[in-house]
Amino acid sequence: MAIHLTPTELAEEVNMKRREVIAKCMEMGVPIFNGRIDKTLFLSSLRRVTQQPKQPQAAA
Repeated sequence: MAIHLTPTELAEEVNMKRREVIAKCMEMGVPIFNGRIDKTLFLSSLRRVTQQPKQPQAAA
């Protein structure tokens, strides 16, 4: 079981498109090192982002 995957391999595993995986990495600060992404870090970061409740906007 590989931990460090290419964006294409990771996209197939998480049912996303390759470009979406790369965009999420950039958004969440998950590094892409030598063309590979740490699957565990990506999934835990994705869970954290999707589980965070949206912050209500403060009235000015």
